[in-house]
Amino acid sequence: MKKAVTATRSGPTEAKAASPSKLIDGRIKELGDWRGEMLGKIRGLIKQADPEVVEEWKWRGVPVWEHDGIICTGETYKAVVKMTFARGAALDDPTGLFNSSLEGNVRRAIDFREGEKINETALKALIRAAVDLNRSKARKKPAKRSA
Repeated sequence: MKKAVTATRSGPTEAKAASPSKLIDGRIKELGDWRGEMLGKIRGLIKQADPEVVEEWKWRGVPVWEHDGIICTGETYKAVVKMTFARGAALDDPTGLFNSSLEGNVRRAIDFREGEKINETALKALIRAAVDLNRSKARKKPAKRSA
């Protein structure tokens, strides 16, 4: 079993028994400000859009949501909560939610700032589109041949 690593003020510590969901709960509580509230709101919308989503904790403390591959991550910075879609460049964004990481060929992100309202309907549609894209990629993978 892999050990999850969490960062604390005193440095990294091992969290053997903590599930990714518990680690995300801890991050939200630890932030204790608008960023924690925003991350919690985003997390709730992801779960509403895809009840089968799997929560992960990767890259030394980044919440990640997956379904047949990475859907998005939820990073917190001083001035923004960044929701990065792993294959965002391949998604239609008719309402213009993507406002960050627009120059790349693969990822796209949404930076949420303090006090901003979330277009919940558009965000859930974007999440569902990301899941559909992941599913279509998963179906196209050829079956492995056994020797």
